[in-house]
Amino acid sequence: MPVAQGGLRIGEPGWIGPLRLKNRLIMAPMGTNFGTGDGLSTERDRHYYALRAEGGVAAIVTEAMAVSEGGRAHNNSLWIYHDRFIPGLARLVEAIRQHDCLAIGQLNHRGGLLRRMVLNMEPVGPSPWRNPNTGDEVRVLQADEIRAIQLDFVASARRLWQAGYDAVELHAANGYLFQQFLTQRINHRTDQYGGSIANRARLLLETVHRIRDALPDFPLWVRLSCTEYCDDGYPIEDVIAVARMLEQAGVTALDLSGGTNESPALSRFCIQPPSMPRRALEPHARPIRAAVSIPTIIAGRILSPEDAEAVLEAGSADFISLGRALTADAYWPRKAFGKSPAPIRGCISCNVCFERLTLERDVSCVVNPMLGTEFEEQALAEPQPTGPTAWPRPAPRRVLVLGGGVGGIEAARVAAARGHQVEVWEKAARPGGQIHLAVAAPDKAEVEPAWGYRWTLLQSLGVPVRCGVDADATMIRAFAPDHIVVATGARPRPLGIPGATPLQAWDVIADPALIPEGATVVVVGGGIVGLEVADMLILRGCRITVLEAMPALAPQMARNNRTDLLLRLEQAGVRFHTKARVERLVGGRLEFTADGAPHAVVGVDHVIAAIGALPNREVLPAVEAAGVPYTLVGDANQPGDFLSVLRDGFMTGLAVGLPHATGAG
Repeated sequence: MPVAQGGLRIGEPGWIGPLRLKNRLIMAPMGTNFGTGDGLSTERDRHYYALRAEGGVAAIVTEAMAVSEGGRAHNNSLWIYHDRFIPGLARLVEAIRQHDCLAIGQLNHRGGLLRRMVLNMEPVGPSPWRNPNTGDEVRVLQADEIRAIQLDFVASARRLWQAGYDAVELHAANGYLFQQFLTQRINHRTDQYGGSIANRARLLLETVHRIRDALPDFPLWVRLSCTEYCDDGYPIEDVIAVARMLEQAGVTALDLSGGTNESPALSRFCIQPPSMPRRALEPHARPIRAAVSIPTIIAGRILSPEDAEAVLEAGSADFISLGRALTADAYWPRKAFGKSPAPIRGCISCNVCFERLTLERDVSCVVNPMLGTEFEEQALAEPQPTGPTAWPRPAPRRVLVLGGGVGGIEAARVAAARGHQVEVWEKAARPGGQIHLAVAAPDKAEVEPAWGYRWTLLQSLGVPVRCGVDADATMIRAFAPDHIVVATGARPRPLGIPGATPLQAWDVIADPALIPEGATVVVVGGGIVGLEVADMLILRGCRITVLEAMPALAPQMARNNRTDLLLRLEQAGVRFHTKARVERLVGGRLEFTADGAPHAVVGVDHVIAAIGALPNREVLPAVEAAGVPYTLVGDANQPGDFLSVLRDGFMTGLAVGLPHATGAG
């Protein structure tokens, strides 16, 4: 029996039909928006997938490709409805297979979840319906149109086969066309495609049979949602029945997901926020695996090697589907198997990757800010002081980093690994900056890898970090740096209210005991920080009102996470007012207007300010007096999120020592 890589179950080879997989790790299909505007694969697309193949997964399921000309998902998603797409896909497959990795092509039709706002795609489905995301009416498919779509799937499968793919996967999960037919919530047909589970599965089964007849030797996988996570969703008995029908029809593997993307409240079960448990789908997937003899693959917040090992140990699936974990770190498998010295760059379930697709932007990642660029290559993303490097090593410089938060540590890490002499000075008593606030809110402990990964690497490089240092010009001159990175973060924006002395949300997050249990609290500012401080105070039994000046709450937060948090706050009785303007606090009565109408909260014990941040540049006069070139990084440059902070830090660290790199000084 072959020895498992790293002594782990996830490192054991396995078989799916005629395909041998070198380990138990499969990359999940995830959209990127890296294609062209007319649906062609690009060099950026190929590079993205090639890195993940190099990173050690056994197989990659490429992003869902639209099988019909009228079925596109995003402005730059891939199409496969015509033969002109074959050459680009063939090059994509070649890039994947160069690394002993299989390429699986996923085919999809979004049905009723098509959006008129994206290229004027018409939503179609089994029955009259309305797309909950957009309000678009869904037109009912007629029998001849159903057959045409099935033939589109067959033709698209043939194109995958011509392009050299190792297998095809039909996307029958996450609320798209096949699932719309499977669920009685949406399918109210009275013909042969509605009623019993056999009839509701007919569209899928007929499509499977057509592909099997046309391409008998081409392995066929199907992705199913184990559960819809709603009271009127299909029961597990229906999913098991469909799974058995698919096995009998010649399907070689079941790729198990969950939920439906038809609304933000349900979509959060597809792309889970950190409030949901690790291995979230496992209880729903286990009975399906027990009911069939073909291999099953499972997704659902499997973020660490320990998570993946536990799934296999429990017998809940045969293979592991890694999605966001590989967005965060292409080399996750190699690191899990001990083939790379760097720690895994852990996914924090912030769901910015998914949110960017929703906003029709290219996918990105908070903890992997160079995703989709050449800077994601390991020699650049995780350079080592010795050994191979992607670029010639620069002339060593003496670099002083002012600020020991995430951005400063990232700049220090990259600069030191490129061969520069680096030291970090932090004014506070401990490094970390705002990371201590970021992990303090409920369900936010998993943000820690954004810091821990970088701190571990910095320590391995032996970079000195001095805390409690209030830098002045004399100290800076004595250190004699060639370049200074100013990464001193931000400070909360002050709020003036007649009659009130607001506490800052940052202070309350750091010490919730500042607010007595059961207090009546008004939070001014309904962004991420305002909602998170409200979430913390729920645990102290407080009565909370949140006032936001803008029309929407936390619009910068990923919608799945925002929906999850808002539902929790609403269930706890938190009251919200948007388009709000605070007037005054008089005798415990906080007066404000909302959408122009007067309102008040009575018996107010505390007002908390959460109205954003300002750059903290207190050290800048000393830096400029020292006469040393400098670069502002992260919140000290422009308050933002982890993504912008880490991009600043990474690219600044990489720029140090380049022939013509200059800073603000």
